[in-house]
Amino acid sequence: MAYPSNQPDPDSRTDKTSPAPPVTYAEQLSCQAGRPAALLGILIAFAFYFTLTPWISLAITAVSHYVTAPDVPFTDFQSYAASYQIPTGLAANGIAIAGLLLCCWLLMTRLHRAPLGQLSSVEQRLRRGYLGICLGIATILILGGSLLVGYLQSQPFQFAPQPQWWSFLVVVAIVTPWQAAAEEYLFRGYLLQSMTRLTANPWIGAAASSLVFASLHGVQNAALFVDRLAFGLLASTLVILTGGLEAGIAAHIINNVGAYSIAAMTSSIAQLRATQAISWTDALTNITIFAAFATAATLVIRLHRLPTRMDNADAS
Repeated sequence: MAYPSNQPDPDSRTDKTSPAPPVTYAEQLSCQAGRPAALLGILIAFAFYFTLTPWISLAITAVSHYVTAPDVPFTDFQSYAASYQIPTGLAANGIAIAGLLLCCWLLMTRLHRAPLGQLSSVEQRLRRGYLGICLGIATILILGGSLLVGYLQSQPFQFAPQPQWWSFLVVVAIVTPWQAAAEEYLFRGYLLQSMTRLTANPWIGAAASSLVFASLHGVQNAALFVDRLAFGLLASTLVILTGGLEAGIAAHIINNVGAYSIAAMTSSIAQLRATQAISWTDALTNITIFAAFATAATLVIRLHRLPTRMDNADAS
C-alpha cells in the first residue's frame, strides 16, 4: 500500500528515536572505543606498569641515595629500599605506582578521547561526598574490624615502633593514598572498562582484571592469593553496583594506610612487605570484613539514591 508523500510510512518508524538503555560503569567505554583501541590500551597499560613504573622507582631511589647516603654502596641502599627497610623504598614504590594515574589520564584523553572523570563514576566525576562516607565506613569496619579480630585472637595492639617509624608514617600519610587510588583507577577503572569492551560482559571484565590484580602481588600462598583475588572481585562488584570507584578507593586506602601504620608501630613495614603466606582463617576473616564494608557501601548508594548507571547518550 502506498502512502501520501506528506505522511510518514508506518514501517519506517523504528526505534531510532527511542533512548538507548543506560549502561553500567563497566560498559561506559563500549560506547566510545572499538575493540582494537581497547586492546591497544590494555597493552599500553601493562607496558607502563612493567617498564616505566620500575624505572620511576629506581630513579627516586637513586636521587634519595645521592642526597641522603652517598657513602653507602648503591646496591646495598637499593636492597634496603626494595625491602622497605628504609622509608625511601616505600616512597619510591608508592610514587611510581601513583604514576599510573597519569597513564590512565593519557589513555582516556588521548587514545579514547574521553574524560578521566569517566573512570571516576557514571557522573563523570569523583563523588567526594560519597567517598568521604565510604572512608568513614572503611575506618570503622576494615581498620576497626582488623584491630578487633586481633584482640579476640589474643594479639592486641602493642606499641613497639620500628626505627624511623615517624618517617615511615609521613610517607604512608602522603604517598599511600595516591598509590591505592592509582591501583583502583587502573584495575577497577581502566582495565575493567577496556576488558568489558573486549568481552561484552562486565562480570568477565571484573574477573579478568581481578585475576591480574591478584597475580601481580608477587610470591604468595594460595590463601593470600584468594584473599587478594576476593578483594579485587568485591571491589569490581562494588564499582558495577555503585557506579563509581569511590568505595573501592576508600577501602583500598584505609586497608593500606592502616596495615602500614600498624606495622610501623608494632613490628616493621619490612616484615609486612615480606609476607608471602597467611592462614585460610585469616583470609576468610579479611574477606568477611570487606564483604561487610561492600554491603554497607552499597546501602549508602541506595539510601542517597545516587545514580549507578549512565545515560547511553552521555557516554557517546
